[in-house]
Amino acid sequence: MNDSRTVTESPRRTFLRGAALAATGAATLGLPMVAKAQGPISMRWQSTWPQKDIFHEYALDFAKKVNDMTGGDLKIEVLPAGAVVPAFGLLDAVSKGTLDGGHGVLVYHYGKQTALALWGSGPGYGMDANMLLSWHKYGGGKQLLNKLYASIGANVVSFPYGPMATQPLGWYKKQITKPDDFKGLKFRTVGISIDVFQGMGAAVNALPGGEIVPALDRGLIDAAEFNNATSDRILGFADVSKICMLQSYHQNAEQLEITFNKTRFDALPDKMKAIIENAVEAASADMSWKSIDRYSKDYIELQAKDKVRFFITPPSVLQKQLEIYDAVADKKASDNPMFKEIAESQKAFAARAVKWDLDTNVSRRMAYNHYFGKPAAKKS
Repeated sequence: MNDSRTVTESPRRTFLRGAALAATGAATLGLPMVAKAQGPISMRWQSTWPQKDIFHEYALDFAKKVNDMTGGDLKIEVLPAGAVVPAFGLLDAVSKGTLDGGHGVLVYHYGKQTALALWGSGPGYGMDANMLLSWHKYGGGKQLLNKLYASIGANVVSFPYGPMATQPLGWYKKQITKPDDFKGLKFRTVGISIDVFQGMGAAVNALPGGEIVPALDRGLIDAAEFNNATSDRILGFADVSKICMLQSYHQNAEQLEITFNKTRFDALPDKMKAIIENAVEAASADMSWKSIDRYSKDYIELQAKDKVRFFITPPSVLQKQLEIYDAVADKKASDNPMFKEIAESQKAFAARAVKWDLDTNVSRRMAYNHYFGKPAAKKS
């Protein structure tokens, strides 16, 4: 039977037919199709620190900031030192893509290029760590670091961040009172500080953070420096030594480093790159604030609970450090054009920045003594 009645389409069928026609038309006209939504980007990282160290906590802090700021579109997982590669193998692992990124310090790559030590291993020409980061961002340091990494074939994007306080001279069996006390001492340090302490007469062994206390406990080394009151307390330095010497020029201006595999980083959307770059600066500020809170608490705990005695490094030792550093740096500059170029750039920046700082900022010592009395640490 021939039925001439009109059949009315359902609203859903009308929508689907229209969508299909629109897609056909778009393809015919050569218009771009909307890509299907991609899943979150996952990255596997490693730090150069034991899981219990506050430095590993800083790495987790950065990852959380990125994960939160991207709304989960980028998910960074951070593993502790040794999970994939040893601490000193991080740069190679990130460069080759074995890891997508990492968290450490530039001086751990000292064996690749000695000029990397200038990002924090040494007196910084009078700069503190925040000033050195200022030089890095505004004084040409970033461009020089890119050039430096390219010169050794490192396929990485580097973000120095996280200004550190002046690091202690270290932990000893007895108080250091003069430069000659280093003669014959089996000592742990890293970077260009190796050359400085060797120049003072020590026999130096470069060890990553997690290996220092066991080496002290077993007598493989006599003394060591690491970084700060919190790390030193967590890693157990107070279990093997009760004397810590404060203040030194061997690492006066160090900062942390975040690295990405360059191929992986370059493939990220521009918006995500911008989030990462801003997250680095947010993490840098947060790290500096957290460190003040945590280090000051553990400085008190080391004295009150762990019975550690702190002494201020005598001026004769500090002066000797500067003299030896100058000789070491001059030799390296003569052998390494990049070392010379970076050192000269830092000196030019420091000459004005440190003068401004010293002339402008009032000493806090008088105010501290006025309100709280003399500090606990003793002068040698």
